[in-house]
Amino acid sequence: MKQLTIAKNDAGQRVDKFLTKAFPNLPVSMMYKYIRQKDIKVNRKRCTNSQRLEEGDILTIYAPDEFLEQAAPVYEFMYAGTKLDIVYEDEHILLLNKPVGLLVHPDDTEYRDTLIFRVQRYLFEKGEYRPDTEASFAPALVNRIDRNTCGIVIAAKTAAALRILNEKLRRREIEKYYLCLVHGHLDKPEDTLHGFLEKNEAQNRVYVSERQARGARTIATRYRVLEEHGGLSLLEIELLTGRTHQIRAHLASIGHPLLGDGKYGTNALNKGTGFTKQALCSYRLKFAFTTDADELAYLNGKEFTLPSVWFADEFKNGTL
Repeated sequence: MKQLTIAKNDAGQRVDKFLTKAFPNLPVSMMYKYIRQKDIKVNRKRCTNSQRLEEGDILTIYAPDEFLEQAAPVYEFMYAGTKLDIVYEDEHILLLNKPVGLLVHPDDTEYRDTLIFRVQRYLFEKGEYRPDTEASFAPALVNRIDRNTCGIVIAAKTAAALRILNEKLRRREIEKYYLCLVHGHLDKPEDTLHGFLEKNEAQNRVYVSERQARGARTIATRYRVLEEHGGLSLLEIELLTGRTHQIRAHLASIGHPLLGDGKYGTNALNKGTGFTKQALCSYRLKFAFTTDADELAYLNGKEFTLPSVWFADEFKNGTL
């Protein structure tokens, strides 16, 4: 038998979802059987699969010990680096300036030293994250950017903040702006581009077309030309939709690939420029809530901008 008190970050979850996270050794089929047989109770009363847990609830599980064993914790995030460029921090969120070359999440090429693990290590060492007391929550990233793109990434410190910000992102109530350098001079000083993006998982790339194709998703990219010279243009981009490689692929599709982008541009264009990674930075973020944000309402209207973007600074002062 095991008894747990539901903490703040675990509240709001369904009973079955919570149990699958908290007790990975408990077979799902057995879990549902125990719920039906009243061997799993909330506050000593019968519960249902979909019942939402509340902070302070007492969850009691009568099951064999081998199903309820929790292995001694091995915190993978403690192997991550410690360097973080913090743009803003409060009790609910972190805004981080991710450098070029750092993955936001683990993949086949890098598992340990990622932005999310650096965040978790930072909060653990501050005493704000205690995995041993969290049954199912871990600090998480709200948005993501490519490995070779730099700029602002949002991290949620609490389950409530993560839930709210994921919803705001889905509703497009968080405005994201990028700076980039592209080849060529654009015909219009500003415009909103529309198209359809299709993802090819095997090639790890996307394709943009003007016509709807099966499986393709609509995209909208707004740009404004800030400066032009030397066959290059500095653009501010507002992402109206947030698809994989959207900015890189969309601009390349109209004949203006990003400087340094070998995937969607060409090596011939980039040769001799010294750029081997795309000149792209998520440099500005604005919280523009139009619906209730609960405990994050204080963020509404706040805007955060990186004080410096190296390739934009060099382009403007002519040292690029």
